[in-house]
Amino acid sequence: MAFGAFNHHRQKEAMADINVTPMVDVMLVLLVIFIISAPMFTNAVRLDLPKAQAAAAPQQQDSIAIAIDAAGTIYWNNSPLQAGELDERLAAAAQREPQPELQLRADRDTRYEVVAQLMAAAQGRGLNRLVFVTDPKESK
Repeated sequence: MAFGAFNHHRQKEAMADINVTPMVDVMLVLLVIFIISAPMFTNAVRLDLPKAQAAAAPQQQDSIAIAIDAAGTIYWNNSPLQAGELDERLAAAAQREPQPELQLRADRDTRYEVVAQLMAAAQGRGLNRLVFVTDPKESK
């Protein structure tokens, strides 16, 4: 450590300045290490998400429109369903050939739990063609 001069005969008192050069060297080395290693710690998945502006797809003949309002009421082709009717209708739809497409319209304020239960019920019955219907983005 540099507590005094190199030649102790010239300077008898202690040196009051702190030598910061080694500290700066260490900090620069650490900075370079962190700059090089930082990209390795990112786990983000890069996705090219689709835009909301799209032409409306034509409604197929073998499609079923399912809507869920904000209160959680489920509508099958615009008619409300009772509690046990959903499973019966999904089972009947799964037996049709070709398998119908379920077009799901959910209100913005609908709880996700209701949507997830509907998707699980459809998958449990063997219906795997599920389409989410949204409103196109409004252009300003």
